[in-house]
Amino acid sequence: MNPVYADPAVRQRLTEFLGGESLDHATAVFLTHTDGCPFDRRELHPAAELDWFLDRDLDIARSLADSESCLLHLDVEYVNFDSPAAAFVDPGRCFALQEPVIQVIESLLLEWGIRPLHLITGQGHHFVWRIRRSSDVAARIAALNPAPELTGPCMERLPPILTGGILPEDQAAFAAIALLIEFVAHNIKEKSVAISSLPVEITAVHVGPSATRQREMISIDISEYGDPLHTRTVRMPFTNYRKPWVSGLVSTLHLENEIPPIRSLPLHEMDVRQALEVRQVDAEVIALARRACVRIPLEEAGTTRLLDHYLASRLRRFHEFYYSSQHDPKTLWPQTYARTPLDSLPHCVRHLLEFPNDLLLKPAGIQLVTRCLLAQGWHPRHIAGLIRSKFEDPSHGWGIDWNDYEAGTRADFYTRLFACLHLTGVDRLVDLNCTSNREKGFCFPPPDHTCDLEPSRLQLLSKLTP
Repeated sequence: MNPVYADPAVRQRLTEFLGGESLDHATAVFLTHTDGCPFDRRELHPAAELDWFLDRDLDIARSLADSESCLLHLDVEYVNFDSPAAAFVDPGRCFALQEPVIQVIESLLLEWGIRPLHLITGQGHHFVWRIRRSSDVAARIAALNPAPELTGPCMERLPPILTGGILPEDQAAFAAIALLIEFVAHNIKEKSVAISSLPVEITAVHVGPSATRQREMISIDISEYGDPLHTRTVRMPFTNYRKPWVSGLVSTLHLENEIPPIRSLPLHEMDVRQALEVRQVDAEVIALARRACVRIPLEEAGTTRLLDHYLASRLRRFHEFYYSSQHDPKTLWPQTYARTPLDSLPHCVRHLLEFPNDLLLKPAGIQLVTRCLLAQGWHPRHIAGLIRSKFEDPSHGWGIDWNDYEAGTRADFYTRLFACLHLTGVDRLVDLNCTSNREKGFCFPPPDHTCDLEPSRLQLLSKLTP
């Protein structure tokens, strides 16, 4: 066992992060590993089995699901679509580029009175805090559950180990928390765009090349809220970050001697530059564990202020508009979504809908479909219904188990996200053009090259009201 995992202080910090004074009283519903691994119900372990991970020197993630609290989690990271190892080879630059966005986040959370636990990981930052499930603010948030009809199927397909550990009301609260986190992400994006040297996007949506001629960006990664609660986790502090090695990136690019060991750490009594040095040295990591508490903070007053601001926002009004309609019943899909006329759509959008795997699993694919169907007057909830019908069509050969990753939830999350970014005026459609689409890798022109996105952009802009 490596010396970090063997150290008693590190073990105590891990127990704190799991929500208890001892493993027998931990409130995290399960543990698993996350680097390079999609959700696998066979790899879930009770919190009491922490040693199973430590003995094997693995990365470790705890469930967002908790028996006493609702966790709120915000993930920000540097993404480079052309050089996926850039964050690990030059972490100083990667984290420096994120700094303006991180300052915006810290300022916003301070305005609401939220003091989260702040962690750094392999290529970005995590902010996490909690509210008690029994609190008034948790009840107010849960009452916002936007799509209760999707909660039932999620609960019916829970892995046996989670039966009783995650309740229908937990999934309902998670779906409602997603609305709040989307509001936070809107605010971050609006305030960061003018001060960041890279595009700042919500989720890892493809972007065009920057001044470096690489497609790099800062992602406000709230994608976890597009899936059911039981599939989502948060990386634990003081644990290994093994993604470059597990994913094969290190061996494929021959970087064995260029990427030092990486551990997730709390930012405690140090800045990011210092933390990047500490995370490589076992003795320094252990010393930090002996003085840095990582208990997830209880932030109910601040979360109440955040909720009040959300309820008074323009985004809330558009969320209400979004959920004023429903997906067509599945029994009607052969007569409705399956007969969607495609001839009037730009050729690239027709291609996405005719060959959705895996283009509709990428945020940029759903973004393009959403924009162009909005331009044609579709209600955004029916755009999600159409995308859901594609996800649930096995003839497309999806390499994803929709018994775990609920298709309706995923379709709603991304469609709502991109529709509301435009409808609230945050998305100015500057990249809705053929050049940008080609740079992103989503251009599929017909043989005569007559595809043009400009009419869709003009139609969409004309539909905006002050």
